[in-house]
Amino acid sequence: MSALVINLTHSSDDVDRTSVAMVVAGAAVASAQTTTVFLSSEGVHLAKAGVAQTLHEEGFAPLGDLVSSFVEAGGEFLVCSPCAKKRGIGEDDLIDGAKIVGGATLVALLADGAASLSF
Repeated sequence: MSALVINLTHSSDDVDRTSVAMVVAGAAVASAQTTTVFLSSEGVHLAKAGVAQTLHEEGFAPLGDLVSSFVEAGGEFLVCSPCAKKRGIGEDDLIDGAKIVGGATLVALLADGAASLSF
């Protein structure tokens, strides 16, 4: 099984880009790829409970649905620790399927051969 890391740096600040990233993530996990979405910068807001349900870009499924489907299919969100801290987001604020990690976790995934995409 292949591994894919999607680095997502946006959420409510660019719902179009966020939607595209989550469609790709959903397709990857549905294709039996080990798929991780690494949320950094403004992307960390997507892992905060309730945020995805408020976002919907015309032409895409609502982000709440895309996020839920991704997690239910076995996808995982990793949330950049300093990015979350800067924005006042802690473990208790996160959706199921998300956890706050340091950069070493991302580096380890990439060093183990995961392909990566950035949005």
